[in-house]
Amino acid sequence: MFELQVQKDTTPPRDQLVLDRVKLSVVPGLGPSLRHRLIAKFGSVSKIFEQSISSLQRVHGVGNHLASAIFSGRTSTKPSRILDECKQHGIDILLDTDPEFPELLSHIPDPPDMLFIRGTFEPCDRVAIAVVGARHATTAGKRIAKTFTNGLARAGLTIVSGFARGIDATAHHEAIRAGGRTIAVLGSGLRNIYPREHAPFVEDMIQHGCVLSEVPPSTPPQAAAFPRRNRIVSGLCVGTLVIQASERSGALITARLAGEQGRDVFAIPGSIECRMSAGCHSLIRDGVTLVTSVDQILDELGPLYKKAICTSRPEIHHLAERKLNKVEQNVLAAIDGTSNQNKSTTIDAVVEYSNLEPSRVLAACSTLEIYRIIVRFPGNIIERR
Repeated sequence: MFELQVQKDTTPPRDQLVLDRVKLSVVPGLGPSLRHRLIAKFGSVSKIFEQSISSLQRVHGVGNHLASAIFSGRTSTKPSRILDECKQHGIDILLDTDPEFPELLSHIPDPPDMLFIRGTFEPCDRVAIAVVGARHATTAGKRIAKTFTNGLARAGLTIVSGFARGIDATAHHEAIRAGGRTIAVLGSGLRNIYPREHAPFVEDMIQHGCVLSEVPPSTPPQAAAFPRRNRIVSGLCVGTLVIQASERSGALITARLAGEQGRDVFAIPGSIECRMSAGCHSLIRDGVTLVTSVDQILDELGPLYKKAICTSRPEIHHLAERKLNKVEQNVLAAIDGTSNQNKSTTIDAVVEYSNLEPSRVLAACSTLEIYRIIVRFPGNIIERR
C-alpha cells in the first residue's frame, strides 16, 4: 500500500517571525535594504543568524564590522525587551509579509520591512495623500492647509503627514475635524513622541487612523531619521501636496522622494515676498503641478483616484455619509431610487420621490455636493459619484 505523505508546515509561528525580524532590525548599521538582501540570500531571518561571519561578509554591503554585529545579535536580549514594551503599551508590529501591510508602501525603492503602529490601516487608506509643509507656517499657510485638507478628507482621501509643527499638525487636526482619516509617520519611536507637545494628540489620532514608525518605541528623535521618515510619508500616498516650504524645508525632501517613487506632486504658490513660499515656487519651476483648488488635485489624480473610488467605494463614502442628517439621508436615498441607467436623476424626480419641500431638497443637495457624494450638472441633473 502507498502511504499518504502529509507535508508539514515548517513556517515558524508569527511570534517567532516577529522576534526574528526585531532581532535583525536592532543590529546597528543594518537598514531595511540590507535586511531584505540578507533574507533573499539566506531564505529567512533565522538562517541569517546561523551564518558564520565569513559567510555574512559574502553579501554585498556587509563588511567585517557589520557581519560581527549580526553574529553577536543572535544572543541579544534587546528584541525581547522591545516586544514586551510593545505589548505593555498597545503597540502592534506589522511585517511587510502581513496582508495588512500597505501595498503602495511596499512598491517604493527602499521600503521598510516592518512598522510599529498604534491604530489600524483600513482599506480606504490606500487612497491617501500627503499634506506637508513648513514647521513655521504663516497664518495664511495654515488657513490654506485647513481648506485643502478639509476638501480632500471630505472627498474620501486619507491625510498623511509627519506629525511636525506647522502644516503637518494643521493637516492632521483638520482631517479629524472633517470626519476623515489621518496617518502620522514619526521619525522617533511611538513612546518618544516628537515634538512633545503633540503627545496628548496621539490618542485622538488612533481613533481616526494610526500613528506609526519604523523604529522601536523608545527610540529618541534624531536628525538623520526625519529625512528617512519622509519616504514613508510619500510612499503611503498616491500624491503629495506641499503647502508653504522654505528653500531648505524637509517638505521638499518629501516632494523629491514622491517624484522618485512615481507619485504625483502638487504645490501651492504664494507671495514672492514670503520666504515660506520659495520652496513651492522652486518645485513649480522644476515641473511640479501648480494647484489652487482641491478639484484640480482630484482631476490630476485622474484614473488612479477614480479606480480607487470604484474598488473601495463603501469605505470611501462611509466617512462622509455617516455625517448626514435625516433629511440629507432621505434625499440621498431618493437620488439612488430615481437614478436611471446612467446613474443620473433630476431635482424634480428627487422632490417627488422624497415628498420633501424643494427648498429642503436643494439645501440637502448642496451639502451632498460639498461632501463630494454627488455632482450637479446644468438642467437640475444630479449624479451619484
